[in-house]
Amino acid sequence: MGSFNRDEFNRFIIQNKVVGFFEKAVTLKSGRKSHWYVNWRTISSDAFLMDQLISYLISFVRDAGLSPDSFYGVPEGATKLGVLASYIWAKGSSDFKPGRFPLPMGRAKPKEHGVPEDRFFVGAPRGRTVVLEDVTTTGGSLIASLEGLAEAKIEVVAAISLTNRMEKTDDGKSVEQAIADMGVRYLCLSEATSFLPQAYEALKPGEEIAHAIESEFREYGVAPVRLL
Repeated sequence: MGSFNRDEFNRFIIQNKVVGFFEKAVTLKSGRKSHWYVNWRTISSDAFLMDQLISYLISFVRDAGLSPDSFYGVPEGATKLGVLASYIWAKGSSDFKPGRFPLPMGRAKPKEHGVPEDRFFVGAPRGRTVVLEDVTTTGGSLIASLEGLAEAKIEVVAAISLTNRMEKTDDGKSVEQAIADMGVRYLCLSEATSFLPQAYEALKPGEEIAHAIESEFREYGVAPVRLL
């Protein structure tokens, strides 16, 4: 595997229709309305594309100087990603052997009782753990997972999202700062302000949608975006 190439990854996003536009605004998981979306399920349902995605991810992790013992995907959006990344990373390691690498998976809804490793996980992470998320808007799901990992005393060395929508949290912080306030390093493979102009040019959804998205970023964005 070579070094991670962000421009190439942005093209991967656009060519495989991970990003798209809505004529009428829809309500996102964060509660905000938006005229554009990022949907990584278009990749996670295809074995070939998932293999490509994990190659990008592992190159990114290596370039960041990380050497995790396990990957943990935030339920449910990054569950497949976490399990497959754990497996491929382990199999490519020189010390791949019984008992060395876990295959952790989180519960979408924690059990009400029991020790943290049973309440939050179907197989807990071990050792240096990289937490994976598909998309961060305000970071709510990622933060909730990090809190559960902290309760279970899991060593988190980084939190990585495939896409950062580049929006402020409800209290005006960037997602990167909100995660840093928890003592965790936040990284992302793609940023909306970088690939949205390319996606707009490729898909041509119209000037009305462009103006609406530029307005969204003026209200919520950590930086403006220009589509026209």
